[in-house]
Amino acid sequence: MAANSKPKSLMTAAFEFIGLAYHSVVREVRTQSGSATFGILKELGFIVTFLGMFYLIFTFMGRAIAIRGDFMMFLLSGVALLIVHMKAIGAVRSASIATSAIMMHAPMTVVLSILAKAFGGLYLQATAFSIVLVAMWIFGMDLTIQNPTNLVLPVFLAWASGIAIGLMFMVISPIAPSIMGVLSQAYIRAQMITSGKFLPAAYMPPNLRDLFEWNPLFHVIDQARLAIFINYNKEVTSIEYPIFFTMGFVLLGLMGEFWARQNLSKSKHG
Repeated sequence: MAANSKPKSLMTAAFEFIGLAYHSVVREVRTQSGSATFGILKELGFIVTFLGMFYLIFTFMGRAIAIRGDFMMFLLSGVALLIVHMKAIGAVRSASIATSAIMMHAPMTVVLSILAKAFGGLYLQATAFSIVLVAMWIFGMDLTIQNPTNLVLPVFLAWASGIAIGLMFMVISPIAPSIMGVLSQAYIRAQMITSGKFLPAAYMPPNLRDLFEWNPLFHVIDQARLAIFINYNKEVTSIEYPIFFTMGFVLLGLMGEFWARQNLSKSKHG
């Protein structure tokens, strides 16, 4: 006679899920790059290349549009959040869906796959950006941040809104792969123009700013610069918009994933 199994308490289930999530993140970091060290070096190379490219663009365009303060901090405040956002989209978009073969393994779920992809990428990027900041400090650059506490939420929202968009792309991809390719390329190109990394929102003409306000990253980057620079204090963007945008798209993405799990998996195995 089989022994009666006690139902797990909520606390036990939560600790088990956290443990599974941790091991999934570690596995994802190793799978992506072979080792965490190589992954960090890879991210570091990408960040330095991106910063160098935009530094050259600003050098040829002139720096009159930059906020008064350390130029590299102005550049990093836009580039860092853009990279975190775009990398989160790419990571979540490539997460395993309900019809993936790995989902046949009992502990693995779509949520675990998404968490592993998102946190694995964030760990590598955070470490690489920390190295960049230490290097900037060594070379004597001014790393003063006016209000560090107010910088936390914009950084988090740059990552979280990327997860929200990535969720939508992940759901659409198996249903309409050709449309997905067009949508993702259009979104990437739109971010290069409308994220506000070159021109601060407060310095834009109102008619131009109206064209950019749909973009959550536009608000996030501007709010980050309000927290960093003491001389930049004209608030024309909203921190509430990216919060509601992220919550709405996460909800839509999870609803779409639930629908796909119920329908696509049945059509595949039924």
